[in-house]
Amino acid sequence: MLSNKAKYGLKAMIHLAGADGIALAATIAQDNNIPRKFLDAILLELTKAGLLTSKKGKGGGYQLARPADAITAGQIIRILDGPLAPIACASRTAYRPCTDCGDVDACAIRDVMLDVRDAMALILDRTSIAAMRVRGLNRQFAPR
Repeated sequence: MLSNKAKYGLKAMIHLAGADGIALAATIAQDNNIPRKFLDAILLELTKAGLLTSKKGKGGGYQLARPADAITAGQIIRILDGPLAPIACASRTAYRPCTDCGDVDACAIRDVMLDVRDAMALILDRTSIAAMRVRGLNRQFAPR
């Protein structure tokens, strides 16, 4: 399940994808119903990971470090939540065998979880925050 941390990170990045230049953390928090202190920690993590740049002082705030179509949902989720795999033995980056597993290669559970991980990664790594922003705008202005 996606954590609130990753969900708020995605919301903040989508907000910044639509911002004209630098945006204040307070504005991002208010516009997206994100607790401010939690958002500050998330923005700091995304800045340290190289997805955002920040400027302190008057005229300061945050902006994307690269174009919105070059930042994917998968990157953001991995930075904030860690590996996408539902279990550790199906992870590409944080693999750990299960302690109760006798034969990793013959494990049907692991085999299915590898498929789950691959399907999630396929969607999340092909979906940019620019595309997510467009999807949100299309739904916002769609007739009800």
